[in-house]
Amino acid sequence: MFAKSASSNAVNSLFSLAARTFVAIVQCLPLYGVALVGRAGGFLFYYLDARHRRVAVNNLLACLSNSYSKKEILSLARENFCRIGEAYLSALKTAAIPEEKMGPVLSIKGEENLNLAVRPDGSLPSFLFTIGHFGNFELYAKAGVFARGYEISTTYRGFNQKWLDRLILSLRNRSGCNFFERRREGGKLRSFMKQPGTITGLLADQSAGRSGLRLPFFGRPCSVTPAPAIFALRYNLNLHGCLCRRLGLGRWEIELYPEIPSRLNGLARPVEDIMSDINAQYELFILEDPANWFWVHNRWKNPDHAKKRGFSSDASGT
Repeated sequence: MFAKSASSNAVNSLFSLAARTFVAIVQCLPLYGVALVGRAGGFLFYYLDARHRRVAVNNLLACLSNSYSKKEILSLARENFCRIGEAYLSALKTAAIPEEKMGPVLSIKGEENLNLAVRPDGSLPSFLFTIGHFGNFELYAKAGVFARGYEISTTYRGFNQKWLDRLILSLRNRSGCNFFERRREGGKLRSFMKQPGTITGLLADQSAGRSGLRLPFFGRPCSVTPAPAIFALRYNLNLHGCLCRRLGLGRWEIELYPEIPSRLNGLARPVEDIMSDINAQYELFILEDPANWFWVHNRWKNPDHAKKRGFSSDASGT
């Protein structure tokens, strides 16, 4: 048993060394070249990864066949793989670029939509951004540029391989954003959102399985996480949609959209209504540039497993 454990540790150390060397090489290269190589890798995987290619094509056909021909759908799927490859490899590079040098890489739009006026009790407002797998979505960690001095947080799903989890987290932590593992650190996330002067970004564009709400997305039922609506109500967070848009090779823009109301006339809106608004906004993001989204995810799997009736919108929970 000891020998087996020692052998496993040696293999993991070897993988870790190889991965760190690869990241170091990528970070020494110009972003333009990294993005090109990433696109080439995505193009290759479009032909090698039949399972995800099939998921992407089927999703695109189901959602966009009224607007695009079969040939155009296949072209969109191929471009989608190229974009994903570009975003993943570029994220290794952009993680090492200091904020003061991000100007040519990342532009910001929609700052006027953020109301930073203090609350009646004199405290700073806090915000929740509904983000999605658009563009180079690792750049959402730079959302602090919308409100200087604010603390930023988001969630992530850790890898089973501890060496890989440590490596990716070390890259993400350079952004200054607080990352909470969504399966183990829910309490820390909730404590963070209770504080004034914070921005939390939550991904809400993937299947939530049995814990989600059954709501339509592009006219098809799917499981939708209620978390953004529940947290916005519970912790009095101003709710906004946020999009990472690709402008060109190795260039992106993060746009903040107007507030999505979580209350009307002082009363909490139903969670289903809030999440329907978020879904509708995601649809607009996708229609603007279909290749910019993560079509390789099976967004509409097992919609009947989701809850058919909504969650309580009680904002008093902890």
